[in-house]
Amino acid sequence: MKRRYMLFTVLAGIMTALLPVQSRAQRTEKPPLHGKHWMAITGKPLAATAGAQLFQQGGNAVDAACAMLAATCTMWDVLSWGGETQALIYHPKLKKVIAINALGVAPTGATVDFFRSKGYEFPPEYGPLAAVTPGTPGGLCYMLAQYGTKSLAEILAPAIGMAAGYPIDAQTANSIERGKARIKEWPYSKKVFLVHEGREREAPEAGEIFVQQDLHRTLTKLVEAEKKALAAGKDRKTAIMAAYDRFYKGDIADEFVRGSKEQGGLITKADLANWKPIEEEPLHVNYKGIDVYKLQEWTQGPAMLQSLQLLKNFDLKAMGYNSAPYIHTLYQVMNLAFADRDFYYGDPYFKPIAPIRGLLSDSYAKARAATIDPAHNNPQVLPGDPYPYEGKQNPFTGLLGERSKKFTPNTESHKDFVPKHDVSSTSSLLSLSDTARWASGIRDSVYMDRLLRGTTSVEAADAEGWVVSITPSGGWLPACIAGNTGVGMSQRLQSFVLDSLINPFNVVTPGKRPRVTLTPSLALKGGKPYLSFAVQGGDTQDQNLLQFFLNTVEFGMTPQQASEAPNINSNQLWLSLGGTKLDDRKPRAGSLLLDKRTSPEVVEKLQKMGYSIQFGERNSGPINAIYFDQQHGTLWGGSSNNGEDYGIGW
Repeated sequence: MKRRYMLFTVLAGIMTALLPVQSRAQRTEKPPLHGKHWMAITGKPLAATAGAQLFQQGGNAVDAACAMLAATCTMWDVLSWGGETQALIYHPKLKKVIAINALGVAPTGATVDFFRSKGYEFPPEYGPLAAVTPGTPGGLCYMLAQYGTKSLAEILAPAIGMAAGYPIDAQTANSIERGKARIKEWPYSKKVFLVHEGREREAPEAGEIFVQQDLHRTLTKLVEAEKKALAAGKDRKTAIMAAYDRFYKGDIADEFVRGSKEQGGLITKADLANWKPIEEEPLHVNYKGIDVYKLQEWTQGPAMLQSLQLLKNFDLKAMGYNSAPYIHTLYQVMNLAFADRDFYYGDPYFKPIAPIRGLLSDSYAKARAATIDPAHNNPQVLPGDPYPYEGKQNPFTGLLGERSKKFTPNTESHKDFVPKHDVSSTSSLLSLSDTARWASGIRDSVYMDRLLRGTTSVEAADAEGWVVSITPSGGWLPACIAGNTGVGMSQRLQSFVLDSLINPFNVVTPGKRPRVTLTPSLALKGGKPYLSFAVQGGDTQDQNLLQFFLNTVEFGMTPQQASEAPNINSNQLWLSLGGTKLDDRKPRAGSLLLDKRTSPEVVEKLQKMGYSIQFGERNSGPINAIYFDQQHGTLWGGSSNNGEDYGIGW
């Protein structure tokens, strides 16, 4: 079969490596990163520099990760300070993986009846009614206090400097300009973002110094609280948590709640005071001697673990990388895992409790894998019944039957769609005969934007053995800022459902966490760190992370090769983000996104299997990753060519 789709544009001097399975060199657009002492990778170059600064000051990977997190929030890298943080940390002394749940909760008054009274079928996408309580400030303080070594003042120094003014990048500046109509609905957002109000371009120019005075004051208040506690004789941890208390219980909380309520929000002072981050045990499965760790079922992370369990029943190497049988198998496996995600996943601290032991069992995976037709797509994939695999009876059998009758997948064709993020890079390549198809694709971009809606990722590791993988998000542009705090509110409430027929585990309730797409990853081999990896991209996250992992483990790619390699994406799932009507989020049966360079022979075979094909130029992530070379005791970094992600190693 032709291998055109494996060729990438080459930057001069970039190191190449052999792919053992393909017996040819796969060159990468970005060079691989190498380090002996530490590695810092995240979504923005300036934020990676913040992590490097903490390493150079003697900090560990947790310190560096917290500095990168703070910087990306300040730069509005599709998130802000009012969003949510979820992390996996490898503790080298305890030799275990620790999970951090710093996701906000639904506020007081966020009930099914409330949203239905406003005509919603899902909670809204934007504005104060889309907000859960902020999680990132608390998550950062908790991680730093428990596992870092530096003070909050040291960690926040780069972010505070940025809030005082930094040269804004084109991606963020243009995102503000695109979203300015909505930004104008919220007075505090307009004050911060539309620095040239009344001009044709009201957003900052790329390279212009962007100043956030309110956020600067808020971050400075956190440092002041820490310093006051230290001056009173408190220890480092207690002092950091004093800053935490000022955000969630003090004057910052007062202004946040006031500003939210003024704009129609529901968050109360009690909601902030009662919230706290949770340290958890992660979930994991073993795939060919590698232990893969994910957060619990309040994320979609277990869907990747389920996929790996299913894939144990197939010989992927024999199929060949991105062959038609390989793509078909991945698609069917992911659809089975996501069908279970869509019905069974939710906040484990609220009843009902997901049957996660059954969902991740080998025997359940084997039974589900046996249902796959090797020659045709199944457009009617339904949730399975994992309860018998943990010795229980399914209490939702009747609900599942009713669900299958009411919710049928969307089977209309959506061919030749190029995702929105590819518009600028591919429009010049289209011939005149493509005009009609291009216009159709642009109209469909709203759906794909919801599917691919991004966050950022933070990856850090050090020579001592600390490893951190974070997928923070929330409060992305266009964001509603809460009063004079400079803090953008989360939009994560939209990931709840209002109808138990869709998912009885994820119905909105005050104090409950929504089931999110955010999903950092860690893998150990021989009990030692092997891979740390994460990606942005909404419902595609665990699809892309699964393929990155297989690229590395099954096909011998380096982290950089694996992060740039062409992936596939399935749209045959319920969207977790965007739209307030059922039709906005229904699965699209057989909808398959392929790389534009996929060989015609493979495309033809997949079409005969029942797939509706769309094409994109880059559908690999962007993925950020660190590979731990156990043989040489060094670090390899991979940072995708699909975005502004950037890494620094030493």
